[in-house]
Amino acid sequence: MTRIPLEVLTGWADAQLRTAEVPDYPPALNGLQLANASGAVSRIAAAVDGSRRAIEGAISVGADLLVLHHGLFWGGNQRIVGAYHERLSLLMRHGIAVYASHLPLDLHPTLGNNARLAALLGLAPSGGFGRFQQTFVGCQGSSDVPTAALVQRAEPLATRYGGRVHHTPITAERRTRRWAIITGAGASSESLRDAAAQGIDTLITGEGPHHTAVEAPELGLVVIYAGHYATETFGVAALAEAMGSEFGLPWSFIEAPTGT
Repeated sequence: MTRIPLEVLTGWADAQLRTAEVPDYPPALNGLQLANASGAVSRIAAAVDGSRRAIEGAISVGADLLVLHHGLFWGGNQRIVGAYHERLSLLMRHGIAVYASHLPLDLHPTLGNNARLAALLGLAPSGGFGRFQQTFVGCQGSSDVPTAALVQRAEPLATRYGGRVHHTPITAERRTRRWAIITGAGASSESLRDAAAQGIDTLITGEGPHHTAVEAPELGLVVIYAGHYATETFGVAALAEAMGSEFGLPWSFIEAPTGT
């Protein structure tokens, strides 16, 4: 059985994702979040969220490293009691380390959620979109495709994880010529105004508040909401696959859909 030092794996991932350089929200705590007692890894599991379901899935496949997009500390500072204690206790009892990557993974040009979603929709990015502290998180590009066809392409990606695609009104003849993608909770008044200002006509995202569906038509935009969970499955799976390939380790994706 191949066993790779944990620090070697996480150091490689940090370098690939530029973890130290990419800004993020403080609770993301990108990088190694929890070490394991052995200090080594023989099998990798990946999941979108640091939930009990994901942890139990990692245990079931015998993983000793769990790679997450949304890590263990999204609630900020909190007491280690109740459900939170249970999560940490399960991880430590079963010798599972945790590595998390949020915005560094979102924006990665090959492993990232946005790049992967673009490829699955048959779109080729040519630039960035959606800034966080002056860093582009999403991507954008040009095309000439019926907007309804993009909805059809997105539908199986959403239904694969128990969701469905929602979108603002689309006419039969409408075509998408300038698009932007920002996965997860990427629809906001700010992102809509940014898209409109850049001449983008179609914004593809995971989810957004109700008011974005009200604002979009008035800005000349169609917004395609393909699900927060569904649109963020691609990056962690790609990262785990890349780590496994680099170090000769098996990996598994743990499905724990949220319905959003």
